[in-house]
Amino acid sequence: MRPAVRARRRTLLRAAAAGATALAAGCSGGTRSVQVAVVWSTSELDRFREVVAGYPAPVQVVSAGNDIDAFLRARHLAGTSPDVAILPRPGLVTEYAERGWLSPVRASTGYAVPAELGELLTAEGQRYGVWVKAAHKSLVWHLPSMLPVQPVDWDALVRRTQELAALARRDGGPAPLAIGAADGWVLTDWFENVLADVAPESYNALARPDADWQGRPVREALDRLAGLWSINGAFVGGGRRALLTQYEESVIQVVHTRRAVMLVGADFTADVANPFRRGSEAPVTFRFPGTQPGGGPLIVGGDAAVAFADARGGVELVEWLTRADSFQPWLRAGGYLSPNTNVTIGSYRDGVGQRLAMEMRAPGTLRFDLSDQLPGAFTGSDGVGIWRIMQGFFADVTDGVRASEAIRRVTGLLAAAARSAGGGR
Repeated sequence: MRPAVRARRRTLLRAAAAGATALAAGCSGGTRSVQVAVVWSTSELDRFREVVAGYPAPVQVVSAGNDIDAFLRARHLAGTSPDVAILPRPGLVTEYAERGWLSPVRASTGYAVPAELGELLTAEGQRYGVWVKAAHKSLVWHLPSMLPVQPVDWDALVRRTQELAALARRDGGPAPLAIGAADGWVLTDWFENVLADVAPESYNALARPDADWQGRPVREALDRLAGLWSINGAFVGGGRRALLTQYEESVIQVVHTRRAVMLVGADFTADVANPFRRGSEAPVTFRFPGTQPGGGPLIVGGDAAVAFADARGGVELVEWLTRADSFQPWLRAGGYLSPNTNVTIGSYRDGVGQRLAMEMRAPGTLRFDLSDQLPGAFTGSDGVGIWRIMQGFFADVTDGVRASEAIRRVTGLLAAAARSAGGGR
């Protein structure tokens, strides 16, 4: 059985088991719990359970794994949809709404999010989802002892990468960069940060049905990436090893084994890094370098809560999750960034969280994760869509393929994938 088929079968079996558990819980007497399906696991799952422990009714939280879409489709077919789901892509919210799977939801009076986020969760003039967790995706992590002077712009990042790579080749020191290229979303995060900097006016246009994936903005962003990624010795073990490296391992390469100096990663990198830190030195961040000092537009991701049609208690729980005080347990524990601008900056336990929250509120700078906005199979998931296409581009430029040829190849694949998903040109 092929790996992809096995993965889908595991998802279907997990969904069926979760559905059976939900039915049993609902028929066992007492107060019926509200069931929530989430993508989170490990510490994030534990933190969310602490959050909903404060809800006035029982809440059952089910982890659906990385492919929550397949999980929810299986549950829908079985007639056992959860009451609420936390979705990592706004495209799923609008797709489910158009299928008639969701109930309109409302937010609490103390809920406010940046305009660039709120408009992504509506269909036919109605709100079908609310943002409950944000991710700051324009950060570079490093240990201060490994990088005393931070690059101030993109050119400085390239120069520093070249210098560190030369030292690594000569003396066997750490590589400039760690990158979990086995996880395609890591590569699309790089691409999105560069694209938003070189062509901020074209960034959102690529999420539309008539997007031009072979146009100048895409080619310029890819050319900039090729110039950095193709530096000899840029990555731990080289490009081929990087394509086998998962995100968590790349974090360990910076904070524990110290085989690399820098890592591009979202704010949740801190949760991964903390258990592996050596000694008292904590990793710090700077903004993803842009053309000008200070970085370019801020790329954000997010998780949205939805209520399924005819779900008892689902709409009420979704509204409760938008209250400014609902996520206080997670805020106190750290590793949580609220999309709600009415959550006070002082609620964050450390200066890093406070800074990130303030950057999220800067007007006009936000761009939502592009791959999470793309339709159908074009959106990223393991081994398919834009994630897989960007892995092919990374393999080309780190394996010596000329940049112009690699760009011609990848833009053709992007355009074809967009057309297959019902858009693009």
